[in-house]
Amino acid sequence: MQKTQAQNIFLYVLTVLIWGTTWFAIEFQLGEVAVEVSLIYRFGLAGIIILVISRLFKLSLKFSIKQHLFMLLLGLLNFGLNYLTLYEAQKTVSSAITSIMFSLLLLFNIVNNRIFFGKPISLKTYLGALVGIAGIVVLFWPEVTNYDVNSGSLTGFILILCGTLFASLGNMVSVRNSNHGFPVLQSSGFSMIYGTILLFLFALFNDAEFTLSNQPSYWISLAYLTIFGTVIAFYSYFMLLKNIGPEKASYSIVLFPVIAYAH
Repeated sequence: MQKTQAQNIFLYVLTVLIWGTTWFAIEFQLGEVAVEVSLIYRFGLAGIIILVISRLFKLSLKFSIKQHLFMLLLGLLNFGLNYLTLYEAQKTVSSAITSIMFSLLLLFNIVNNRIFFGKPISLKTYLGALVGIAGIVVLFWPEVTNYDVNSGSLTGFILILCGTLFASLGNMVSVRNSNHGFPVLQSSGFSMIYGTILLFLFALFNDAEFTLSNQPSYWISLAYLTIFGTVIAFYSYFMLLKNIGPEKASYSIVLFPVIAYAH
């Protein structure tokens, strides 16, 4: 039991520290290359790395059609729709407001865990979630009070809520897959590839240019986001979803903005 708890604590700390620092790395991804194209590079490379590692360690990559459909669903929600809506929202909404609203993932996960898996919701769980969200509001309070609401804000708010919902539903799919014996590493790799396909189709529809940056900072940040922010962090988070459930794992969502704010 103590060994399992230690592993979960390690995964928790690792997830919070990495995702907290990705906010800084993402800044070097914006501007020269279209957002959806950078995401294609990030998730496509991450998916390939995971599948290559799985092959090198002789891990099974054989899945049924039904299993692939659920990996496809996870990819669409967590590596496609989630990121597209949140990045689109940040065109009209500040990153501080995005952090606050995305922390609602805590409540979304609690409710969805009840809906999809029938897990009872205690008052303590609700209070913990509300305290966590309140902490994020306090952290970004200066940005909140100085925020200039404009005509595009409502659209941005709706997009953030949609992105948060997509992330929560993706978490539920991840839990469902783990409950049905899906290996976290290999299934994550396939899900990232499927998410990349969605992003690629969106990029074509959006007439995005598939350009390459000549800035070293872009490629260094891409490497960090791919290896640490995606391969390692998502594996750690999905393992937490499997080990401790979505309502507890998602407390990391209200912790990593603290790390980001410290930068």
